[in-house]
Amino acid sequence: MKRLLLPLVAGSMLAGQASAFVVNDIRLDGLQRVSAGTVFNILPVSIGDDVDSQSIADSAKALFRTGYFQDIQLGRDGDVLVVTMVERPSISKIEIEGNKAIKSEDLLNGLKQSGLAEGEIFQQATLEAIRMELERQYVAQGRYGARIEAEVKPLPRNRVAITIKVREGKVSTINDVNIVGASVFETQDLVDLFELKASNWLSWYSSDDKYSREKLSGDIERLRSYYLNRGYINFNIVSTQVSITPDKEGVYITVNIDEGEKYTVNDVKLAGDLAVERSEVEPLLLVKPEQTFSRQLMTTTEELVTRRLGNEGYTFANVAGIPTPNHENNTVDITFFVEPGRRAYVRRINFSGNLKTEDEVLRREMRQMEGASANTAKIDQSKARLGRLGYFKQVDVETTPVPGTGDLVDVNYTVEEQPSGSITASLGFSQSDGLIIGGSVSQDNFLGSGNRVSLSANTSDTRKLYSFSFNDPYFTVDGVSRGYSLYYSETNYDDDDDVTNYNVDTMGADVTFGYPISEITSVRFGAGVENNQLKEGSDPAVEVTEFLRREGDTFNNFKANLGLYQSTLNNGLLPTRGWSQSVSADVTVPGSDLTFYKLNYRGQYFRPLTKSLTLRLATRLGYGGAYGSTSELPFFENFYGGGFGSVRGYKDNTLGPRTRQADGEYDPIGGNVIVESSVEVLFPLPFIKDQRQLRTSVFFDVGNVFDTDCSDTNTTSAQNTVRNCYKPSFTDMRYSVGVGLTWITPMGPLTFSLAKALKEEGEDESQVFQFSLGTPF
Repeated sequence: MKRLLLPLVAGSMLAGQASAFVVNDIRLDGLQRVSAGTVFNILPVSIGDDVDSQSIADSAKALFRTGYFQDIQLGRDGDVLVVTMVERPSISKIEIEGNKAIKSEDLLNGLKQSGLAEGEIFQQATLEAIRMELERQYVAQGRYGARIEAEVKPLPRNRVAITIKVREGKVSTINDVNIVGASVFETQDLVDLFELKASNWLSWYSSDDKYSREKLSGDIERLRSYYLNRGYINFNIVSTQVSITPDKEGVYITVNIDEGEKYTVNDVKLAGDLAVERSEVEPLLLVKPEQTFSRQLMTTTEELVTRRLGNEGYTFANVAGIPTPNHENNTVDITFFVEPGRRAYVRRINFSGNLKTEDEVLRREMRQMEGASANTAKIDQSKARLGRLGYFKQVDVETTPVPGTGDLVDVNYTVEEQPSGSITASLGFSQSDGLIIGGSVSQDNFLGSGNRVSLSANTSDTRKLYSFSFNDPYFTVDGVSRGYSLYYSETNYDDDDDVTNYNVDTMGADVTFGYPISEITSVRFGAGVENNQLKEGSDPAVEVTEFLRREGDTFNNFKANLGLYQSTLNNGLLPTRGWSQSVSADVTVPGSDLTFYKLNYRGQYFRPLTKSLTLRLATRLGYGGAYGSTSELPFFENFYGGGFGSVRGYKDNTLGPRTRQADGEYDPIGGNVIVESSVEVLFPLPFIKDQRQLRTSVFFDVGNVFDTDCSDTNTTSAQNTVRNCYKPSFTDMRYSVGVGLTWITPMGPLTFSLAKALKEEGEDESQVFQFSLGTPF
C-alpha cells in the first residue's frame, strides 16, 4: 500500500506548490550502495523537462520497481527536483542451521537462484516465499514435521544477517498401502508393483517405507500401465489419499481405482506418409487383431517405426498410435499415423569430454558420416563402438537441429574418460605369485592415440618377466590391426606348493594381425618364435624327469595362431549388457622341436534382470594335444584351474591332476583339458553413488582340469605317479559359491572374492578369501 501512496502524496505536494515547473537540477539524497548513475538511468525525468504530478508519480513508480528502495520521497527546492531515498538493506551473510537431509551447499544455491544471496538486496517477501518452498521440499521427502524459521538481524551500514533454522523432523514411514476397487487382479499383486511399501525387515536397506510424493506418482503410473497393458483401456485412478498419523511419523496410502472393461484389438491400420515401402513397416507392427490391447506394445511399435524412418534419415519423424474404442463390443481400432518430416543430414559430428583421447581415435569408430543423411542405427552403433573401446566410463549421444535450417543436424557425443592403464612403478600382491615389484608402462590408450603399449619389468616370488608389446588397432584405415611383442621370462616353481617343481626360461617374439569382417566380428592371425630351456628343479616330479629324458631340455618352437572374436558388449572393461565370444587355435608348425596345439573357447553373456541387477554367464573351454613326433602336450603348456578367472574358492592352479615329486609329495601338474563356467548376478554396492568402475556380484562357479592322456581313469595312475588324473566327467566337477568385487583403479584392477568350495575331494585345496592387487584379473 505504501508503494502506491507515496508517489501520489509526493505528486499532491508538488501540485500544491505549483501546477508544473521546469527542472533546472536534480538532487539525490540517501544513496549508499546504489550509484547515482543507476538512478539517473531509471528516472524518467531529466534536467530541462517540464514536470507535473503525473510525471512525479511515474518517477516514483519507476524507482520502486527496481526493488532497491523501501522508501522514496520526491520534493521541490525551487527549480531543483529533490529525490530522497531509503535503500533496502543488503545481505551480509546467510547461515543455515540444523539441516542434514539437504546439503547446505544445495540450499544456498537454491536461495541464490531465487535472489537471496550474500551481497544481494534483501526483500522480506522473497525470504518468506523461500521459507515456504523449503518446507514443501521437506514435505516432498516425507518429513511432515519439518519446520523452517528465518531470523533477520539488522547490522550497521544498512545490512542484515539471515539465519535459517531448520527442524527437519523424521521421515514419515509407511504403515500401510491399500488399493480399493480391484477385482480382476489380486490386491497384493498390485501392491507389489509399488516401489513404496509398508515397513518390513529389509526397509533399513532399501528405504522403501519412506514416503515420497515423487515415488508415489511413479507407483501410480506403474499401476496405470499395468492395467493399460492388459486391455483395461478405461482404467482410472479415482482418488489418492495420503493420511498422516497425529505424531506425523506414520503414513497410510489409499488408492481408489475404477478398472473398467477389458478390450481387445479389432483392427490395425497405417496412415500418413510412410516414406518407405509399406512392406518394410508392417512387420514392425507388434499390435495384431484379436490381441488383448496393450499400451506397451503400441508404444514399442511407435518406437520401432520411428527408428526405421530414422535409419532413412527422417530423424524427426513422428509416429503416433491412436486407439479408437468401440464400447459396445469392448474392442479397439488402432491407427498409426506416420509423419516423417524432412530428411535430415549430418552437418558436424562433435566430441566432448575426451581430455586425453584424440578426436581421431573417436572419429574412426564412427559409422555415421558427416554430410550423409542421419541414420539412427549408425549413430547408435557408433556409440556402442566407443563404449567397447574400454577408455570411457560412459558415452552419451545427442542429435540436435542446426538453428536456421530445416534439414541439418549436429551429432554430439559426450564421453567420460576412465583409467586405461598406468605409467608408474608398480607394487602389488597376488596370492598365487606373492609380492610383485617392478616398473611398467601399460596403456590401452597410450597418450590418447588408441594404441596399446606395454613395457614392463616385474619380479615376484615365482617369476621374472621382461616384455614389450605394441598394438595399433588401426594399422590401416580399414581397421586392420597389427601387434607385436618381445618377451623374456624366468619361472621358478621350486618354492611354490601350487605347481609341481620345475624351472623354465622362455624367450620369444610374435606378430599378430586382426581383420574385421563385420561390425562385431574379427579374425586374428599371427606367428611367433619361442625358445624354452627347462630344468628339473629341487624336487623334480617323475613326469618332468621323464619328459626331459625323452624330449631334451632346450626347445625352439615356431608358433602360428588363428582366432575368431565377436563382441556386442556395451563396455570394454565392466560391461553390463551384450555378449562376447572367442575361439582360437595355437599350433607349433612342423620343424619345431615340439609339435603340439591348443584350442580355446571363451564366452560371456550379460542380461539385465531388473533396473539394478544383471545376469552374467561365462564359459571357458580348452583342449590341447600333440602330433608328429611329440607324444603328448608338454607339461609346461598344460591348463591350470582354481582362483580368479577360474573356480573361485579353490587355491590358484591347484585343481586337476597332481604328479609325484622326488620327496614323495604330489603337486599340481595341470592337464590338457579345462572346462569352466560361471553364473553371476551383478548388483550395485550400497551407499556408493558412482558404480561405473565397480563390479560386485554373487556367483556360482563350476569347473575342473582334466587329462585325456591318463593311463587310468582312477585317482591314481597305474604307475602311481599321477593322482586326480580324471578324464572329462561332470561327476568330477568342482563347485563354489560366493561374492566378489572388482574395482578399476589408476594402478590397475583391485579384485576380491569370498567363496565357499561346495565339493572338496581328495587333495583339493580350498581358500575362502582371495584377492589380487595390481595384476590382471
